[in-house]
Amino acid sequence: MRQGFRVVDADTHVNPSTDVLLRYADGELKQHLGELQAYIQQIDTKPGRGDDESKKSYGSIVVKPVRLQRVAGRKPSATVDIKGPVGFLSTTTEMVTTRKVQSGVGEDNARGRLEDMDIEGRDVDFVIPGPWAYAAPTLPLHLTRALFDAYHRYMADFCSADTSRLKSMIVVPANDPEHGAKVIRALANAPWVSAVWPSMPEGLPVDDPELDPIWAAANEANLPIMYHAFTVEPPYFPGYRDLWDNAAVGRCAGQTWGGQRFLSYMLISGVMDRYPNLRVATLESGHGWLPHWLTRLTRQIAYVKGSVPPELKHTPLEFAQMGRVFCSIDVSEGVEMTKSVIDLLGDQVLMFASDYPHPETTFPKHVDSVVAWRERLGDEALRKMLWDNAARFFRL
Repeated sequence: MRQGFRVVDADTHVNPSTDVLLRYADGELKQHLGELQAYIQQIDTKPGRGDDESKKSYGSIVVKPVRLQRVAGRKPSATVDIKGPVGFLSTTTEMVTTRKVQSGVGEDNARGRLEDMDIEGRDVDFVIPGPWAYAAPTLPLHLTRALFDAYHRYMADFCSADTSRLKSMIVVPANDPEHGAKVIRALANAPWVSAVWPSMPEGLPVDDPELDPIWAAANEANLPIMYHAFTVEPPYFPGYRDLWDNAAVGRCAGQTWGGQRFLSYMLISGVMDRYPNLRVATLESGHGWLPHWLTRLTRQIAYVKGSVPPELKHTPLEFAQMGRVFCSIDVSEGVEMTKSVIDLLGDQVLMFASDYPHPETTFPKHVDSVVAWRERLGDEALRKMLWDNAARFFRL
């Protein structure tokens, strides 16, 4: 709690090393470790980012990461470092925290995370895995299943430090929907579970009818569907081939367009009509674009009538007004942008997020920086953004 406000952080991370993740491997994964080795890369530990700082490096699953190495205004490099540090942000971003994030909070130090939460005033952390989880459907299906099963066991253990404060999602491979539905039904009532994340293989639309078993299982369990923007590994972000190889433009465009594409198809395909308990959210995609996009999309499906099912019951704007669309904030977009979203869409949409322990977090001041918007937003809108909306979305 901070200054009288309870706080849910809708976007925090772990990125367990392979050593940690494989503690939770079952027989299936252990039998195929040789296959997995081809995707494991050693990464240098970076202080203050949640890595286990007792180790100089750690193993991580890496699947064909995008590099994006051109500096704006310059010619492309003659050579591309395809074996460099994982992810195009790994050497170009710096932590801006004013207090060091505790060692291992992205690995297995759940107690340290709880202490950091107390320092900052975060009551609940929603925890999201690293880039390997985006890329897993690129792997052979038996590896994908086994890795997600290991993650679920790992997360159950991690969150057991305090399941009232540490929450995560069920990750299911969208290219294996029947299996995904079984996993959702098996884990839906676990105390750490608060959402479903369908991890998409490249080229499969999120509104493909074959995904209906996933939506049906989530609908039965009253679990929401979340999308977290990705920029590093498969399925890659939309338009990544057309960015002229620059990381800043890639993150700016890719994060937002990914969220826009996900919301568009969830809202115009009939999925939300067929499954009335579903709620959808975009995380780490920014939020200032949301009113414009929903307004424009509502106009376009009226203009291009043959592009959506004729039985569609609600427009994208109506779904937002009904309280079924959510979006985590990017604090850097500021109070005026945030107020404009609330003015245009209502105060039932936005959720606080810090990206802890990644470089976007300003720990331990992230919560305070948003509470400082109190006078401009008003107590009710601020309370909903810090707690109520996320509590409703995440089934708290």
